[in-house]
Amino acid sequence: MARVLLTCGEPAGIGPELAPLVLASGQDIAWMGDPRHLPAGTAWTEIADPGAPVPPGHLPVLRHDFAAPNVAGRPDPANAQGVIDVIARAARMAMQGQVAAITTAPISKEALQTGAGFAFPGHTEYLAHLAGDVPVAMMLASTTVTPACRVVPATIHIPLQDVPDALTADALEQAIRLSHAGLVRDFGIPRPRIAVAGLNPHAGEGGRMGRQEIRMIAPLLERLRGQGFDLTGPLPADTMFHAAARARYDAAVTCYHDQGLIPIKTLDFDGGVNVTLGLPFIRTSPDHGTAFDIAGKGLADPSSTIAAIRMARSMAASRPGPDPT
Repeated sequence: MARVLLTCGEPAGIGPELAPLVLASGQDIAWMGDPRHLPAGTAWTEIADPGAPVPPGHLPVLRHDFAAPNVAGRPDPANAQGVIDVIARAARMAMQGQVAAITTAPISKEALQTGAGFAFPGHTEYLAHLAGDVPVAMMLASTTVTPACRVVPATIHIPLQDVPDALTADALEQAIRLSHAGLVRDFGIPRPRIAVAGLNPHAGEGGRMGRQEIRMIAPLLERLRGQGFDLTGPLPADTMFHAAARARYDAAVTCYHDQGLIPIKTLDFDGGVNVTLGLPFIRTSPDHGTAFDIAGKGLADPSSTIAAIRMARSMAASRPGPDPT
């Protein structure tokens, strides 16, 4: 199988430090970025073909020169366009089937917006644009807890005050359909069980704490059950994530970002993986940020990145080659 491609992410963060640590763990990767940004002493070999052999212990590097060196903890606006271009180049290679999947190291949205006018809320939305503005969803999946915890928020990077208006029936249905398709195609679950959270405390408590569950969520779930989806809900979010509850479903669809991400980051902070559902290629990423505060200090923990690469490899085994759709 082709290699998994690890992108460099923000050069001033821990992204470049993660590459040699991941390689040392035995993962078969190629790395895309500026080799000047790798930690001193990293053994690397430049390649043109992502599958080209390299000497043992060497990091295969798809070279992408940036405008400036990296300074740990201090993003340089001159490098912002390079970060964006690496993401686009990696996505093209994935769509052409040159790599098995891509795992993206963390970026700084603020640095990209300041340095290059980046017009997207984050990685996920930019990748969806590169793939043809396809509908996508963000799944956070655990790798070290049993039963597994997988969450898909129906609304993501918006202020909490905007969630009730953004949580439309169409948005929730899209999250459910993308979750179902991803569980079948990428996780090998032929009949996924999906639990859906209510928006309000106690799932509205019969309308006393909000009526979105009555007006929109429950009717939508009933309609989708009629189409063969195995759905439970709307459920109170505060009782969905203990072990016995997780054993009853394969993924949870939540109404907003923190409703789903707080539980999984509490349960599996170092082993959580971000998966983008709906893309015509496989993309995973570690469930942490650039960590500017520890960049360059030798403190970077590769656990989440290793988990992301392993998950990408597993997904590629379930979905070989580029998606024909």
